[in-house]
Amino acid sequence: MAIEVRLKRLSHFDAELPLPSYETLWAAGADIRACLGPGEEMVIKPGERVLIPTGLAMEIPQGYEIQVRPRSGLSLKTGLLIVNSPGTIDSDYRGELKVIMGNLGQNDEIIKHGDRVAQLLVAPVVQAKFEVVDELTETKRGAGGFGSTGVE
Repeated sequence: MAIEVRLKRLSHFDAELPLPSYETLWAAGADIRACLGPGEEMVIKPGERVLIPTGLAMEIPQGYEIQVRPRSGLSLKTGLLIVNSPGTIDSDYRGELKVIMGNLGQNDEIIKHGDRVAQLLVAPVVQAKFEVVDELTETKRGAGGFGSTGVE
């Protein structure tokens, strides 16, 4: 199933860059690229967080979000991660999509213009109706959290 997500190329978008694309037939995420400017690169120092521009804005249909997730190969081969993963792009946001990337490694990492920096997943949104109550139903787990169910 596919839904239509409208893309706007912003004034600094490099028309030589591919638009977000699915690299395999059954891929869940569409890769998105850094739009820094032809020949440009960004050095991300250890412990640093940066915003990586993509040069694109989107119109996501109401009732959907786009999740920004790490590319597994980039995370495995470098110290780079999407620090708010998954990041959410709400359907009413119309600004530039920028990727929040952090370097959790010990070496400088370089992002070059056109590098695939993240993947985008389209997901349905269900909003909750929050109701205040005096009691919650009992469960075996109860209030136990953070490892309370054991390691098996």
